[in-house]
Formats: sequence, C-alpha cells, structure tokens
Amino acid sequence: MENEAPWLDHLSKGGRVLLCTWHQQFAPAIRYFKKYSPYNPGLMISRSADGEVIAGVANRTGWYTVRGSSSRGGRAALHEMIERLKETGLAAHILDGPRGPAGIVKPGVIYLANAAGAVIVPFYASARSAWYFNSWDRFMLPKPFTRVTIRFGDMISCSDISSQEDFEQKRIFLEATMRPSLHCA
Repeated sequence: MENEAPWLDHLSKGGRVLLCTWHQQFAPAIRYFKKYSPYNPGLMISRSADGEVIAGVANRTGWYTVRGSSSRGGRAALHEMIERLKETGLAAHILDGPRGPAGIVKPGVIYLANAAGAVIVPFYASARSAWYFNSWDRFMLPKPFTRVTIRFGDMISCSDISSQEDFEQKRIFLEATMRPSLHCA
C-alpha cells in the first residue's frame, strides 16, 4: 500500500473518506481492504448476478454492501450510502461501473462525497502479471502469486461545490486525475 497514511490520519481525526477506483481495478483491492473492516465501511454494488458474487466476497471481508447502481436501484442505494458514510466515516465507490463506459466518472460519486461531507481518495491497483478480460473495461485479474500494488492518490475535497458548474468541474477533475491509471493491456 502506498500513500495510505494521509487519508487514514484524516479518518482517525473524525474526517470522512470515500475511496474510489475504476471497475477494471477493484478486484485486486478486495483482499487488501479486509484491514479496513473495523470501520464497517460501505460499498455500493450492482444488483446483477455478478454483483451478487462480489457482494458475498465483500461482506465476508467486513464491508457492508449497499445494492444498487446507476442502471438499477441507484437512487435508494445512493441515499443509503450517504447515511452509511456519515455514520462510519469510510466507504468505497466504483467510478465507472457496472457497465461503463470505461474511464468515465459518473456523477454519483461527487454527489455522494459532497452530501456526506467526505473527501474523495482515488486508488489504483496494478499487478506485475495479470489477465485482462475481453470486457467493456478490460477487467484486470492478477495472476496467482504475483505482486499487487495499491496506491492511493491525494485527498480531493468536495466541500467547495456550490453550483452545477462546480459539480461538473469536480467530476471532470477526478476523471482527468484518474484516467491515466487505466490499464489498456
């Protein structure tokens, strides 16, 4: 884990943190994120069959899953995530899931962080050796016994949003910050 200390310090001082990544890169993080289970963090996962599998894994690693996405049940799930984040201080969100397009930040993450008074912390997963699926996002699955690196970006405040223009500028900024980390394999 790289650059984890700043946001953990923010969280320990009562701040709220929303960890964010691309759909392509979330699988490698699941194993490592068990260490955050004492916070009982929230994670939004789609209501799809694939989402059911991921929700089961996330629940077993100490994450509380909220079921819904931009394509199904999103509004109720987003409001539940806001309450969860306010309560526990920690949550995670997949920026371009569940169906893409890859590398496009959907507006829900900005709304969630702003409404919960949280900072956004991007994270990136890379693997020395991985398989890339023939899917909309070139989903990455690290090969067994390979080295995986999780790197956290700098905290991004959403407290300065006061208009639709500010909102869209923050979304574009997050997208531009994170897009270079997409693996094209």
